[in-house]
Formats: sequence, structure tokens, C-alpha cells
Amino acid sequence: MRRMASVRKYIDIGANLTDDMYQGMYHNSKKHGADLDKVLERSWSMGMCKMIITGGNLTDSRKAIELSHSDSRLFATVGCHPTRCNEFVESPEEYLNSLRDLIKTNREKVAAIGECGLDYERLHFCEKDVQLKYFEYQIKLSREFNLPLFLHCRAAADDLVDILKRNREDIHGGVVHSFDGPVDALEKILGLGMYIGINGCSLRTKENLEVVTKIPWERLLIETDCPWCEVKPTHPGWEHVVTKHPTVKKEKYSIDSGNQVKGRNEPSNIVQVLEILSAVRKENIEDLAETIYNNTNKLFFSDI
Repeated sequence: MRRMASVRKYIDIGANLTDDMYQGMYHNSKKHGADLDKVLERSWSMGMCKMIITGGNLTDSRKAIELSHSDSRLFATVGCHPTRCNEFVESPEEYLNSLRDLIKTNREKVAAIGECGLDYERLHFCEKDVQLKYFEYQIKLSREFNLPLFLHCRAAADDLVDILKRNREDIHGGVVHSFDGPVDALEKILGLGMYIGINGCSLRTKENLEVVTKIPWERLLIETDCPWCEVKPTHPGWEHVVTKHPTVKKEKYSIDSGNQVKGRNEPSNIVQVLEILSAVRKENIEDLAETIYNNTNKLFFSDI
């Protein structure tokens, strides 16, 4: 007998739950009341078992850790995003020690080091040399705490791979999340034993859909990167989406309506990523869901 979809188990490896959108704020304008509790409720009810809240810098990592303590199913990453690595410059060792202390005092809640990596599409936020220096600077935390890396890579695969190779002995595994690169970048990353995280932004083009068919089962993870990276009706994979939720504009949103805010992604939408992957890879959705769930536990939760 085929298993019912209701028994599927999900883990969102990248959820930006500390974002102001879940407090009803959009571009510093209040549109509705805080509804993170409802967002989480929708996620748990559809089979979400755990979520990893992304830490984008020291401040956000602290917020992510604080939120993770509110529920046993919530965890966090601790690190500094490449576009925010200027925060290291004034006092690098002090900044790294602050990240280190946050991990030490909350070890049971920290799932990975990150979000760290390289972003050459947004050098106006942080220049290349600074990104390179402080990405490599953070890697030592992986070995120190036996934690995987939660990696960001935009138009920088060659440099990312070079740094990972050079520091291979210091790395306790990892995932390149929100992957949207070409096949050659995928192969280089897989060659290092890394996992690949897929969300809506990973599925925006026909080329993307072809690339995700090349990811081995044992290296595939899924995420939402919410409140961003939703699967949109304009995306080529939309035709494969079965689970669609009613949405309304943020100005008309009612917290208790059961609707989602149009244009704001939620963890519960992770099912759409799975549905697209199952279709384009021509794989049984239940088997694929179970494999991804096991992959995620193996990378992030074997030591927690």
C-alpha cells in the first residue's frame, strides 16, 4: 500500500524566521500583526519536524538562538554572511570570539556554522577580498565544534571550492544552500563531499531544473530560505506544484484566516520544492522525502 502524504517528515535547513516580515513589518511599514506563531503552526501541522533558523551575522545569530529556545524543534546557525563580513574588520578576533561564545553557551541548539561563504553578485555590500578573508576565518569554528558549514555561494564557486579544499581538514561537512549554479560548479562541490540545498530560487529556470536532476540522492537537501525564495507561478517548475495555498496581499491579510501573505514565503511551502524535485527527477515522492529527511538528520543532527 502506498504511504499517505500526511506521514511525510520535513526539515527546513534554511528558515529566516527572525525576519521582520513575520512581525508584520515590510520596508519599515507595519501591515499586520506578528504572526510567527501561526506560520510555525502551519508548518508543524504539515509534517515539519525540525527547522534551522539562519544566522546572518552576530546580531541575527543571537536572535536565531533566542528563538530556537522557544521550541525543541527549532535550531539555529551561527556565523556571518559574506555580504556582511565588513563587521569583522574593526576587531576580527573579538567578533569571532563572540560567535564562538554564542556557540559554546548554546551548543545543543547550534546546527551549523554560517551562513558563510562568498557572494560576487553583491560586491557593493562587501568587497571580494574582505569576503575571502573572513569566510576562511570562520571555517576554524567547524573543526572546533564539530559542526557542518551552512554555505552561501553566488557566482563564486571556483573560489569557494579552492578555500574549502585548502581547509579540508578543518571542515566537519557542510551544505551549499540555495544552490543555483551550473553543472560544473555542482560537480566541484560534490567532489568535496558537500551536500546541496535546494529551494525555490534553485528552480527558477529550465537550466536549474536540469541541474537538480544531477544531484545524487545521498547529497540532496531541501529548504525554503523563507521569507524569500518562494516558488513562483512564473517559474518553469510551477506546473509540477500540487500543493498550493491561498494567498492575499499583506494589506488585506488576517492572521486567523489560514491564508498566506502573497510574496512572503513560509516553511510549510517546502512541500512545493519536494513536488518539483520528484517530478523533474522522476522519482517517487515518498521515497525522495524519506531520503532527504535522513540526509538532513545525518548532516546536522547526528551529534545533537
